[in-house]
Amino acid sequence: MGEGVAGVVLAAGAGRRFGMPKALVEHRGELFVDRAARVLAEGGCAPVVVVLGAAADTVRERADLTGVTVVFNPDWSTGMGSSLRVALDALARTTSADTVSAALITPVDMPGIGPSAVRRVAAHASHARLAAATHQGRRSHPVLIGRDHWSGASESAVGDSGARQYLRDHEVTLVTCDDVSEGFDIDRPEDLDRP
Repeated sequence: MGEGVAGVVLAAGAGRRFGMPKALVEHRGELFVDRAARVLAEGGCAPVVVVLGAAADTVRERADLTGVTVVFNPDWSTGMGSSLRVALDALARTTSADTVSAALITPVDMPGIGPSAVRRVAAHASHARLAAATHQGRRSHPVLIGRDHWSGASESAVGDSGARQYLRDHEVTLVTCDDVSEGFDIDRPEDLDRP
């Protein structure tokens, strides 16, 4: 069985609090969606799947999505859970258990996560494993979902909770990442001023 790790960027939201889809936010010369996909690829994830929804056509026009698999979530307005379901379904259909053992999930709006955190969490990959980064003692992203859990995580993913309830109900390996990343997300434009 392979221990390859696929990367997933959840980038379908409208970014209501921010005032625009966060996939299209430019920060330090790069769109959030491009940065998140690049970080997963540099962290060793393959394939990398980007889930789009709100303003998907504009994201496709403006972003450099070369080398990633783009999937569209028609139910993006229902929350992150539907995007997780779309991503895991796409991976289940397009990858084999011999090559991809787990999916590493990150939201598009966490620019404090870099390739080192991706590699650290991905190092725990197996078909049966669940793992997540921790920041300041709290479970954070990226989150690793072993292939054996894809179906269960999909079934429990509703609204904006993603896999949160599924992770609460199962054993999760917690991986401290404070020395290599920061677990903040960007909700409003003023959040971009973080160092």
